[in-house]
Amino acid sequence: MLFNSIEFAFFFIIVTTLYFLLPHRFRWFLLLAASCYFYMAFVPVYILILAFTIVIDYFAGIYLEKIQEKKKKRIFLIASLVANIGVLAVFKYYNFINFNLSLLLSGGGYKSPFPYLSILLPIGLSFHTFQAMSYTIEVYRGNQKAERHFGIYALYVMFYPQLVAGPIERPQNLLHQFYEEHAFDYTRVTNGLKLMAWGLFKKVVIADRIAVLVDQVYMDPHKQTGTTLLVTIILFSFQIFCDFSGYSDMAIGAAQVMGFNLMSNFNKPYHSKSISEFWTRWHISLSSWFRDYLYIPLGGNRVAVPRWYFNLLVVFLLSGLWHGASWTFVLWGALHWFYIVFAAATKKLRHGLARITGIAKYSWLNNTMQMIATFVLVSIAWVFFRAPKLDDALYILKHSVTGLYHISFTGMPIGKIDLVLIAVCILFLEAVHLMQNKISVRQWIAARPIVIRWGIYYAAILMIVFFGVHESRQFIYFQF
Repeated sequence: MLFNSIEFAFFFIIVTTLYFLLPHRFRWFLLLAASCYFYMAFVPVYILILAFTIVIDYFAGIYLEKIQEKKKKRIFLIASLVANIGVLAVFKYYNFINFNLSLLLSGGGYKSPFPYLSILLPIGLSFHTFQAMSYTIEVYRGNQKAERHFGIYALYVMFYPQLVAGPIERPQNLLHQFYEEHAFDYTRVTNGLKLMAWGLFKKVVIADRIAVLVDQVYMDPHKQTGTTLLVTIILFSFQIFCDFSGYSDMAIGAAQVMGFNLMSNFNKPYHSKSISEFWTRWHISLSSWFRDYLYIPLGGNRVAVPRWYFNLLVVFLLSGLWHGASWTFVLWGALHWFYIVFAAATKKLRHGLARITGIAKYSWLNNTMQMIATFVLVSIAWVFFRAPKLDDALYILKHSVTGLYHISFTGMPIGKIDLVLIAVCILFLEAVHLMQNKISVRQWIAARPIVIRWGIYYAAILMIVFFGVHESRQFIYFQF
């Protein structure tokens, strides 16, 4: 069930209404049943996979809390992690590993003894798997008590707003909220609805409109001009941001309506002045997961420089693989690693050049140049993220350069009116971001007179209705 569908609108209204009508003691069951229905709307049988990992992690958590001996605790933790990672390995990485093994063996005249599996990747598998693993890890570390209520634990893993694309929550933030009674609060409910509307606007008006261009270009980049390729590279950066942050806004907003607080997943990432800063602003729930459960245990940056580089490489390669079983994703992760290592190695040189040229005296100019450079580097990496094949990515990057000195919009898959509309919407998006640096937009709207406030609401609805692409396009991160 997609957030940008009529089915979800009815689902959300019915579930939220029943949630506030039911006594508190029955609400967990309603949310769990609704979450099961929500997930089964995609591929019903895959709920058995969720049930398998939920049962294992539930009992693993209890035993991790009971057992005092470290070796035995470690065994139960490893068993839990192996079960979760094993599910990922089978459904997400088996064919990828088998394909590469076949290539290696074919060089020696051998065939892989393992068959290829005709299976679909369960939607959102990487998200709820990582959320489940965070629970057992936190119980093992003693930062979270084991959850005895099986239904509440199942709801922690399956809570429908963030089930299929995050944010990836920690048990300390979410579990206790299912025990708290949330009364209907008009301000909180309207704030949640505003955030959902903003997310829907980013998805259907900006992301899905850009997708019309991006999908056609990446389907056959060899037929496109340099200008088209260049414009596509730039616009995909905004498409993936509006698509994923739009989902996150709708997830956080839907939860907020019912009284639940989910962590923020984006913080104006394209305003970053470095790649390191970008990763503190983009997909925050995932980047912080890798930081806390992989990067810091490896030693973080409190080690010798070569080891620090290695720690970063492990994190970014696994982050690439988390996103997809393809070498393009691995290269995408490796490219971000290279950016950070190169920036660290040239830090003194770059600061020296800024002083010599006088740029350092003008902080606004220096910051602007750093933001532009970061956006360019991120956009280049997104080409490998989006391209189905490495050859396509290299072709797009190579031939997009001609778009810098030979601008021509003829033959572009979408019309000039669509391009203008996209440009206007992106400018509006950035204006909102700039405004959010000073004040919450939702608070600003709430403080306006009723005529202006409702005028903004109606304008937003009209924009979504008349300028949105209403094809119920799947969210990009659903495939992960």
